[in-house]
Amino acid sequence: MGGILIILLIIATAIVALLFSGLLSRSKSESSLKNKIISDCSEFVHLITSVKYEELKNLHSFSELIEYFKSKKICEYESVLNTNSETEPDMSVLNCRVQLTRVKEGKKFYDALGVEMCGSIHAPDDNYNAGLRISISDITEGLNNVKKVKAKVKQLQVQGSSEFSYTSDIGKLPHKITTLSDWTNVAQLRLDWLLFPREGRRILQFDISILLADSNEEITTSHCIFHYDNPFFGYIDLQENTERTKMLAVALAFAVSAADGKLFDCEINYIKNWARVNIDTSQSHDKANHKLEKALDETIAFFRDGNVLNVFDICREIVDIAPVAQRYDVLELCLNVAKANGSVASEELNMLRDMSFWLEVDNEKFRTMMGKILPVDIMKDKDVEAILGVTSDMSTEYARVHLNKEYAKWNSRVTNSDPRIQSQADQMLKLIAEARTQYVKK
Repeated sequence: MGGILIILLIIATAIVALLFSGLLSRSKSESSLKNKIISDCSEFVHLITSVKYEELKNLHSFSELIEYFKSKKICEYESVLNTNSETEPDMSVLNCRVQLTRVKEGKKFYDALGVEMCGSIHAPDDNYNAGLRISISDITEGLNNVKKVKAKVKQLQVQGSSEFSYTSDIGKLPHKITTLSDWTNVAQLRLDWLLFPREGRRILQFDISILLADSNEEITTSHCIFHYDNPFFGYIDLQENTERTKMLAVALAFAVSAADGKLFDCEINYIKNWARVNIDTSQSHDKANHKLEKALDETIAFFRDGNVLNVFDICREIVDIAPVAQRYDVLELCLNVAKANGSVASEELNMLRDMSFWLEVDNEKFRTMMGKILPVDIMKDKDVEAILGVTSDMSTEYARVHLNKEYAKWNSRVTNSDPRIQSQADQMLKLIAEARTQYVKK
């Protein structure tokens, strides 16, 4: 064990020496960079000395050792060592770097990642037309768990995939070896084009390829590392949030079903069937299905024992993780559950109204949805405020204008060819007349 650790410490010491050989000639203004590297190398050495012998005894080569480091996420230190933005580039090869920038398109400015190159491009001969290709990988979780950055714009997606791939024509290479003597901007990639795997601090690897335009043959490549703080949900976050939202939707649906103190079998069956169709159980199919059924049964038992959920907190969590469209899906499920037994209690209606407010959806759109799913004739109590959207704190004039709009909408449906729509329109006009007496003729 001691011999292996000595070898590892020698490697770490060599890294420090190589780093400082390129730094000692720098000005004092770069002392902060030296301190950063000292700190990183110290932690690197600490990680090495904490390695367990049992995890190393089966390694047989230096390459296996490097892969072991990467699997332990020591690749973050590799990215620090490989950064070429602070050191003199090797002009005999192609180098690249990435910097945050802003790009103007029309009258708007967009945050972007500026990709720059310098050094030498080696072509088969003089006067070759060349192209550029850029792809981005997320290596935050190590090189054994690389995830591709995806493109929101279809034109920037790999054919048959959503992976990001930027291509452009860079023109004719005049010589067999063409050298860019200074950093040259070759692409400005708008951040709103990109979809990262996750929110937060990301380690990105940029792969830059120079291609022969006529054959797409790769003739020169370069790679660089860039650290980026992603302020938005990534595509893995969105998928997890979607599944979480569906689970929370099921909880809310049971809460609506139990709001009147009863859980009808038809409501339970509707919720179960919705969950089976909408909640992903593709991984470990049988086991996941069993887990879902068990969770549904436990939820039913929870409500039948007279327990209640904090509906407000659940709605607030959904607002935090789900876009508006998914929130309407949640409400649609809950409305259909309320409808399932053919009669809607006032407690269910009140809970639905509160949920629409807490989920921060448009009130008019919600009422339109409710009007389509819950006919007035199945409501035990005709709650004028919930059905028509008028409230006691409205001014007389505002209530009058609002009810006039409702009247025009439903009056146009009285002659509809569908008898059910005719019937609902007649009942709505009666409710509007009652509401005018209460809210307008004060």
